[in-house]
Amino acid sequence: MNQHRYKAVIFDLDGVITDTARFHYLAWKRLADEVGAPFDEAFNEHLKGVDRMGSLALILARAPRTFTDQEKLLLADAKNRHYQELVATMTPEDLLPGALRALEEARAAGLKIGLASVSKNAFTVLDRLGIRGRFDDVVDAATIANSKPHPEIFLTAASHLGVAPADCLGVEDAAAGVASIKDAGMTAVGVGDAQVLARADYNIPAMDRFRLADYL
Repeated sequence: MNQHRYKAVIFDLDGVITDTARFHYLAWKRLADEVGAPFDEAFNEHLKGVDRMGSLALILARAPRTFTDQEKLLLADAKNRHYQELVATMTPEDLLPGALRALEEARAAGLKIGLASVSKNAFTVLDRLGIRGRFDDVVDAATIANSKPHPEIFLTAASHLGVAPADCLGVEDAAAGVASIKDAGMTAVGVGDAQVLARADYNIPAMDRFRLADYL
């Protein structure tokens, strides 16, 4: 029986469970090159935690011409198709070090396990990683109206799990995600640069340092 401080752990996907950031970078880079927008890894940091259309808007703002709404939709679809082609190459070997152990620790502690990802490909990625069945609930971009840093995605995950937000521990690698967790009234574990993730209640440099006992 769970006697712990929390009743659920809700994980982000990209940068926490796996790193599909390189796939997003390659797909966005190809699109940027096609429209003549300058794009490099430094600019790519601005897209972290931003949804697809928001990311597209940031890239197209640097292009030499403007685009119609229809053109924007076609470009977003083209980017997603390329990204899906890259995701199709994923295997369980693409789990980040420590991610599987984090899921196992949460399950062993009797906690509910949720996923809160703005990716519209979350289920595909989980299937490729072989871990979809380890989550009690998955909330992706198709489920919500507001992207991070809005708290909707974490509030929705808590609701689906039947757990009060105050009883949830959220795990995120992006500042927008940490803001989403905190504004939902949850405790946040930030994975990455502690200065960037300053709103987090706890900070770890990478998932291989995640120890559930440290937060219970």
